[in-house]
Amino acid sequence: MEKAKSYSIPKSLVWNAYKKVKANQGVAGIDEVSITEFDKDLKNNLYKIWNRMSSGSYFPPPVKAVSIPKKTGGERILGIPTIADRIAQTAVRDALEPSLEPHFHPDSYGYRPGKSAHQALGVTRERCWKYDWVLEFDIKGLFDNIDHELLLKAVKFHTACPWTILYIERWLVAPFWKDGMEIERSKGTPQGGVISPLLANLFLHYSFDAWMGRNFPGNPWARYADDGLVHCRTKDDAEKMLIALRKRFSECKLELHPVKTRIVYCKDDDRRGNSPEIKFDFLGYTFRPRRAKNRWGKFFVSFLPAISNKAATELRSEIHDWRLHLKPDKSLEDLSQMFNPVIRGWIQYFGRFYKSWLSAVLRYLNRALIHWARRKYKKFERGKRRAEVWLGKVARREPHLFAHWKMGILPSVG
Repeated sequence: MEKAKSYSIPKSLVWNAYKKVKANQGVAGIDEVSITEFDKDLKNNLYKIWNRMSSGSYFPPPVKAVSIPKKTGGERILGIPTIADRIAQTAVRDALEPSLEPHFHPDSYGYRPGKSAHQALGVTRERCWKYDWVLEFDIKGLFDNIDHELLLKAVKFHTACPWTILYIERWLVAPFWKDGMEIERSKGTPQGGVISPLLANLFLHYSFDAWMGRNFPGNPWARYADDGLVHCRTKDDAEKMLIALRKRFSECKLELHPVKTRIVYCKDDDRRGNSPEIKFDFLGYTFRPRRAKNRWGKFFVSFLPAISNKAATELRSEIHDWRLHLKPDKSLEDLSQMFNPVIRGWIQYFGRFYKSWLSAVLRYLNRALIHWARRKYKKFERGKRRAEVWLGKVARREPHLFAHWKMGILPSVG
């Protein structure tokens, strides 16, 4: 029966795609079918996806449009596919990605296997020591504005597999579903779609990565999705680069963000020139002049990354939203089970570079735990200092409860 299908798609490809979707969980699409509901008739549901994709009769349903607030103000539209469509997209992505990965540039770090934000941050730190100027750029509404014709040209260049091309074409024009209405789309790929990051990387590979290699081989860069940096020797070089970059993205029907794109001077003890911009944010870190110590114990000023003020504010806001003081029914062990995995993740990500700058956030967390103790135990209700000393003793006795305690950031030293 499989041989009679229009396209030869292995059932194992759909099965493996399902396992990845299930592991990621995620919310339901417009059909309101959750992964739990999908699992109730799993065998039949997966067969339908494979059968329709193999026969060429799979048409993606509309994508549920969900508005979420941007960190910088305004709203971003996320496109939420159904569970079944997520599985289909994962199958196509898994079939296409191996043929694209070898062509992608080493300094493209976003949404790629074996690549990470920490790698991008590490290489950027080293290049800021070698190059005096950085052009920080951000593409305005990348996922909403990718040109379909240019994207499909790139897809067809890299694959002759007809069913991957067919379904990518259909996903690109699948309408949004918002407030009970279908909204047609003529450009972009939904942010939230499984295959969208791969398609965005492919588009930017030709619109930026390969273009930089041809035209500016002496300027190293790093890109994480639509956020990027280009290193330059002089300010004049950076200004020329900005003009060239604006022109290039315009040719590719994209636009640089007017506020988030700027030229920055990497000021330190050896670079004492003046510039109105001496810091930039990248992947939740702020790069700026900071005090450092060399191997002989002497202090100097270097251009280094540490957790950004914006990211630190977001972490404190999340701690506030935990409302620990409203959980006096919980034990300290309960709180540890609820929140320590999150805290550990923060430390692993934001503690990689200049870890001490993260301490202020973790001390804020200690204050929230002290507040919890004062609400839980009457003997501490009017004694903040006593609560702090008690929690400090617990932290020294059981530092495994919270990841920042193991770092030595304790509620009290008394």
